[in-house]
Amino acid sequence: MPNKTDYTLIRARRKSVAIYVRDSGVSVRAPLCMPRRDIDALVASKGEWIADKLAALGEQAARRRAFALRYGDLVLFRGAEYPLTARAGTRVGFDGACFYFPLGLTPAEIKSLLVRLYRRLAKLHLTERTARFAAHMNVAPTAVGITAAKTRWGSCSAQRRLNFSWRLALADDAVIDYVVVHELAHITEMNHSARFWAIVAGVLPDYRERRARLAVLQKRLGAENWE
Repeated sequence: MPNKTDYTLIRARRKSVAIYVRDSGVSVRAPLCMPRRDIDALVASKGEWIADKLAALGEQAARRRAFALRYGDLVLFRGAEYPLTARAGTRVGFDGACFYFPLGLTPAEIKSLLVRLYRRLAKLHLTERTARFAAHMNVAPTAVGITAAKTRWGSCSAQRRLNFSWRLALADDAVIDYVVVHELAHITEMNHSARFWAIVAGVLPDYRERRARLAVLQKRLGAENWE
């Protein structure tokens, strides 16, 4: 007999049942009048799927806990991998072939310094790409900022200020350009209507493929702890 799945039940004005599997556990949203026994039966019928999801989340959490950056490791920058290298002195930087750091740093110190460097490099590159595509699209953003957003790659405010996550520095240039064009298109269309996507497609006809590659990067970063 399969193990009973523990879950949190949330009643709502809805017609169907939805099962959510997250790090915090399993939750079920069900119609107000649906009998509990029917909900239990549905959850039980999805037991194998729920177990697989929980196992995958457990593995991801374990990878995040084990994530560390050490000299010699490879890290992404603009879609390519570069080694983390120790050098004499106090400087931290990127020379086109590697990221270099002073000798004797701990993994936590390397990660902290690397994130700061990513932010600087992201600011430079995204400012340049934004200016280029803004001129092409005939729009005028008021500013370009860099944030620590984990899942939101970019945003556009009503004041036409664009913000990008520093994590975008890890993406390849084609993907970076997709996010830039996406946010610039919001200056004209503050939604995701057909007109919005027509603007994006007019600049990047292959935006769907670029967006799919961004999702792959998002999945990879989900297993890495950049806190």
